[in-house]
Amino acid sequence: MARTTTDGGGTPVPQRLLAAATRLFAERGYDRTSVQEIVEAAGVTKGALYHYFGSKEDLLQEVYARVLRLQQERLDAFADADEPVEQRLRAAAADVVVTTIDNLDDASIFFRSMHHLSPEKNKQVRAERRRYHERFRALVEEGQRSGVFSTATPSDLVVDYHFGSVHHLSTWYRPGGPLAPQEVADHLADLLLRALRP
Repeated sequence: MARTTTDGGGTPVPQRLLAAATRLFAERGYDRTSVQEIVEAAGVTKGALYHYFGSKEDLLQEVYARVLRLQQERLDAFADADEPVEQRLRAAAADVVVTTIDNLDDASIFFRSMHHLSPEKNKQVRAERRRYHERFRALVEEGQRSGVFSTATPSDLVVDYHFGSVHHLSTWYRPGGPLAPQEVADHLADLLLRALRP
């Protein structure tokens, strides 16, 4: 396995490349950013980029995949916790808002640029996102089966309602605005739970 080289500050090359790509994709757009601009911003060679990422498209996929991996790990921890389903769902619903706001550039790049992914990579990303949504939906269904949540609205629609709000964050949320990330998260999680009240 190749050794991960770092810069003087100890940042591994893949992270430097991802940070540079994320900033440039957010500022200029995926299609208007060249590989040369990414490697110059990261302070590495094209060879280094192609060693860690096969292509610019691989960088785009990883921008989104790393956030989704983080969110999946956190959702799994909430879902597996030994707490009432209402608390687990509320924690998961708030967390996905906070982690999306914390990675707003990544989310906005992805939704603007997903169509640039090849059909195969697009399929992989959709499968990962579906896994996340299914785990989230399983919490809703658990609460519906046990009578804690209303069954008036199908669980699929409840999940789509919440994630529609989450995916829309990059179009309106601005750091330094009137609501802190946790406040937005709490409001949206409360809206979700109110919609599920029997």
